[in-house]
Amino acid sequence: MKKNNFFLLSFFCFYIFSVDALSSEFDKWVIDFKNKAIGEGISQETVNKVMSKAIFLPKVIEYDRFQPEFYEDTKTYINKRSSNLKHLNGKIIYKKNSKLINNVENKFNVEKELLLALMGIETNFGKYLGKMDIISSLSTLSFDKRRSKFFSNELLTLLKLIDEKIIDPKILYGSWAGAFGNFQFMPSTIRDYAIDYNNNKFIELKKPEDSFASAANYLNQIGWKKNDHCFYKVKLSKDTPLNILNTSAKKIKNKMKFKDYKKYIIDISDINISDETIIAFITPDKDIIPENQTLNPAYIVFDNYEIILQWNRSLRFALAVCTLKEKFQNDL
Repeated sequence: MKKNNFFLLSFFCFYIFSVDALSSEFDKWVIDFKNKAIGEGISQETVNKVMSKAIFLPKVIEYDRFQPEFYEDTKTYINKRSSNLKHLNGKIIYKKNSKLINNVENKFNVEKELLLALMGIETNFGKYLGKMDIISSLSTLSFDKRRSKFFSNELLTLLKLIDEKIIDPKILYGSWAGAFGNFQFMPSTIRDYAIDYNNNKFIELKKPEDSFASAANYLNQIGWKKNDHCFYKVKLSKDTPLNILNTSAKKIKNKMKFKDYKKYIIDISDINISDETIIAFITPDKDIIPENQTLNPAYIVFDNYEIILQWNRSLRFALAVCTLKEKFQNDL
């Protein structure tokens, strides 16, 4: 028992020392980043006021290393995010905001079912917006070496939005990754696609008007095609070439016409598409779930599926969004 206590105490002391060392390095990084931000044209007043509150958050690094997209099998992931309760809560949100949502659908040509599905999966319809200090989260991830360049650019973008008085820094609490609002927009997405839909001179992504319109504008601008297919779940034959399967969300490859690929699908009776439709195969569990069968589960995916991947680079996320979207169809 004494030996175990010694090891536990040693580990605890080592952990505290490591965190303290990282915090010290982080403080030096903040000084350098402030200079970089000022060099990018952001006012010294904004940089000092905002960045002086940035602290190193070890929990953010932990979250970054263990995202559910990386370890939950597809069935579990989808079922959790497209449950009957989530479907019910989406209908309640629609009933409260039906005029707004219908207007947004018509203006931006993006289905209300898709908007509700995204909001439901991202924040459970605004109930879980995140409580992390976004400035500290982005600073921690910028300091970390895994994706430093990406998050440094996001942090610079956010500072510019604050400097231009587009975003109020007092309400910047969200996800561990720096996403914000009902639809979890990253700073660059706010800059490029967010809309002041209610014309009050502020972009407020925690309020229905701006958040639904901004999400619809984003989807419209990146190429969403209303009422087109997203995916079909299929069963593949054993002679399906492994080199045509997509297991990564970084880029969908090996796209062909349906007529060229349908020979590998065991039953196509429920697939209502033309032979000329461009499709691809994905097997989302292959490289993540240990000892997973190579061909199962399998899906054929379309252009709209890839649009969702631009929102979040996760094969499972896109499948879950489209699944919940289908649940809402003909039910609102």
